[in-house]
Amino acid sequence: MALPNADGWCRIFTHPERDRTPRGLGRKMTKVRIIFACALTALLAVAATSHAQAQDYPNKPIHFIVGFAAGGGNDLFARLVVQKFQQNTGATTVIDNKAGAGGRIAADYALKQPADGYTVLVGATGQMSIATAIFLNLGYHATKSFIPLNMIASFPLVLVVPVDHPAKNVKDLVAWAKANPEKSNYGTSSPAFTIATELLKLKTGMPAQAIPYKSSNESNLSVVGGQTTFTISDGPPAIPLVKGGKTRALAVTGAERSPELPEVPSMAEIGYPDVNTQLWSGFFVPAGTPAPVVAKLTAELGRALADSGVQDGLKKMAVKPGGPTGDAFKRFIDADIKTFADVVAAAKLKFEQ
Repeated sequence: MALPNADGWCRIFTHPERDRTPRGLGRKMTKVRIIFACALTALLAVAATSHAQAQDYPNKPIHFIVGFAAGGGNDLFARLVVQKFQQNTGATTVIDNKAGAGGRIAADYALKQPADGYTVLVGATGQMSIATAIFLNLGYHATKSFIPLNMIASFPLVLVVPVDHPAKNVKDLVAWAKANPEKSNYGTSSPAFTIATELLKLKTGMPAQAIPYKSSNESNLSVVGGQTTFTISDGPPAIPLVKGGKTRALAVTGAERSPELPEVPSMAEIGYPDVNTQLWSGFFVPAGTPAPVVAKLTAELGRALADSGVQDGLKKMAVKPGGPTGDAFKRFIDADIKTFADVVAAAKLKFEQ
């Protein structure tokens, strides 16, 4: 029989009179028994510890690490869900904003914390999928260094042109750019928007020179002022300008129309299904977090996300609530990474880390 002693080591107790095997074979079998018993004891100890951790979890504050300043989209998404999570579970929660380097500072910080479920990263497309795809010396991998839990929300990008531009749709814009290659350009403020635009260029053959801006608000205003032909950006800075008649939206990325711009077709509708770049936000924990804790976190965050008040709050921010969880979320991100890496390679793009 195998028993752990006080120091955690394994001992094998055998009855000498019953051990009738040849001497050499007996020794070998005894070694096998020792190894097996020790391995079994270790596995049982790990399982018992993980189970106890899950039952006792959480017993101290859970820190949600946001890689962007307070008041931004990812911060607001997280606060809405985490507030309901806290109400449902009674857990103490803390939102830590660690802005900088496009969210990568927060990811680095989260990865250095104990993998015990008390540090949850609020990750986004840029610092997770895109950073993994484009930076060789990143220091982490979106789905190898972290365990994806729940997608919080996703939203398409919007392609806008000046109100007086002759193009009435994307096909018109492509034709215009091909006829005026020296005039065709686009504003961009992040790798996500650059990659989305370069993907459109690859799929249509349209020429367009990138003009960098510090923010998507600036790139949208460059369209208003006629400094750029078009921009593909996130909705918050683009949609008010479209609704205010300052710019004209030709399409949104992905397969579905945006509830905020129901009259604007999706790229899939107009014949460009591969131009499907979506931005998203989600919860992650460092790899190595015990499986029972991961399961409990995923379930409770999912319950918070399913709340009608949370759903309505997210919809008011012009995003689609929820999305894949667990392994499905991981597969989604891995596909994202491959798409971004393929576009970067095909377009020969270079980004500074």
